[in-house]
Amino acid sequence: MTDMKSFFTVIFFFFTSNLYAVAKDWQLSFQNPATDLMQKVVSLHDMILIVMTVVTLFVLFLLFYVSFRFSAKRNPTPSTTTHNTVIEVLWTAIPIVILVVIAIPSFKLLYEQEKSDSYDMTVKVIGHQWYWEYEYPDHGDFYFESYMVQDEDLQEGDLRLLTVDNPLVIPANKNVQILISAGDVLHSWAVPSMGIKTDAVPGRLNETWVNVKEPGTYRGQCSEICGSGHGFMPVVVKVLPENEFMAWANEAKNNYAINEDIKMDEISDDEIIVSENKILKLEENKL
Repeated sequence: MTDMKSFFTVIFFFFTSNLYAVAKDWQLSFQNPATDLMQKVVSLHDMILIVMTVVTLFVLFLLFYVSFRFSAKRNPTPSTTTHNTVIEVLWTAIPIVILVVIAIPSFKLLYEQEKSDSYDMTVKVIGHQWYWEYEYPDHGDFYFESYMVQDEDLQEGDLRLLTVDNPLVIPANKNVQILISAGDVLHSWAVPSMGIKTDAVPGRLNETWVNVKEPGTYRGQCSEICGSGHGFMPVVVKVLPENEFMAWANEAKNNYAINEDIKMDEISDDEIIVSENKILKLEENKL
């Protein structure tokens, strides 16, 4: 009885583990969907899982049945039948029907994930080795870089390898167009809870979009092996209510704007200007 109870407990957590807000130890399914598109991904996954389970059990039954029914002991004189038209039609037609049933919602979902009919704003994502750059062409055309926070700089509550200094900030309940490219090699901008995984390709602009219902912090990672720092370029998206986002955007325009008042002749050869109007000293590389 205890074993049966444990079995049903495992099954329950398998089908409900998508209720977690973030990935958990021993989690078997998806994170909590943050968008309607991700909810459709989960629903499609569950439907295909049921189809796969039914097909697998049916084939397993046939294997056991054939092994038992047509064993040498039960059939000392084997049948000489070589063709059965009905069976051949069925095992050709049924898989086709199953694939069509799977393909129609799959193609529809792929189309929905690529673009929306209208957008409230646009952001651009550029992958670099090994950090992300975010641009806001609709809110002052400012940009900033997003680097992973190192272990020694983590604060209480921060997630190791999943915390950045400057997250992407977007408003809730708005259609946000996301244009994705790369400045050097292939990357992939992925946020599982939003149902987004789009390649960042040098010289190419890929498009996706998102509409997050609930404010919060959503995390992902680069999902394309892009070099030795591949595992150290997380994606963090901070979703704010619209009024808070507008306040952040107005402040960010000043914080991240390029300072045109700095005269180039005042900058020495070992200094550079970065997007936050700070002058950084370049340390000499001692090999």
